[in-house]
Amino acid sequence: MHSCIGSDRKLDPGRIASVIAEAEADVVALQEVDVSRRRTGGVDQAHAIASLLKMQAHFHPALSIAEEQYGDAIITALPTGAVKAGPLPSIGEQRGALSVEIVVGDRKLLVVNTHLGLRGRERIQQMTTLLKAGWLRGSADESLPTILCGDFNAIPASATYRLVARSLKDAQLAGSTAPRATFPARYPLMRLDHIFVTDDLVVKRAAVLENRLTRVASDHLPLLAEIGFA
Repeated sequence: MHSCIGSDRKLDPGRIASVIAEAEADVVALQEVDVSRRRTGGVDQAHAIASLLKMQAHFHPALSIAEEQYGDAIITALPTGAVKAGPLPSIGEQRGALSVEIVVGDRKLLVVNTHLGLRGRERIQQMTTLLKAGWLRGSADESLPTILCGDFNAIPASATYRLVARSLKDAQLAGSTAPRATFPARYPLMRLDHIFVTDDLVVKRAAVLENRLTRVASDHLPLLAEIGFA
């Protein structure tokens, strides 16, 4: 969400919350979240946005410098269980991932959110780590349906995308509409943001949300998917 700095260079966490509210999303995965950073007014953006939406926030700082943090968040109004967060093998800027168990009725699923690096070799290493049992499916004693999502910095022709597509289903390919690009928000040309699911989940629809608000609220367009249990 580009630290809540929109494509018009204005800082406005409320716009991000408005996009989420309009989408009526139950679970939200955010990348590039600032917490206590001087450049964005020292605000805990994850909890500020969650508070506006009456949701709870889980945040993982991929980067920490003194008291300033920057990373990924999952926010939801649904009950949650176990949370896991940690670093991924990185070259240059440190990257990480965050997973949260979400309780839906009498079922549970795992949502894994990440923001991969800028180098191809780095992204392969990071995705290889995420596809292992420690991240995917949850703990060894309880295998859960899993959603893996985030800004992969990888187009569908990339080796990183092909790696994950061998194991998981791309939500944008599951619906009846053609996949759409997510970046840059004003003139989307590249499909860098993805939602993948395990085979025990069903994608009912997927859409890139493009309107006046989403084009300005962040540098990426939001990707929305309606997902159910198989």
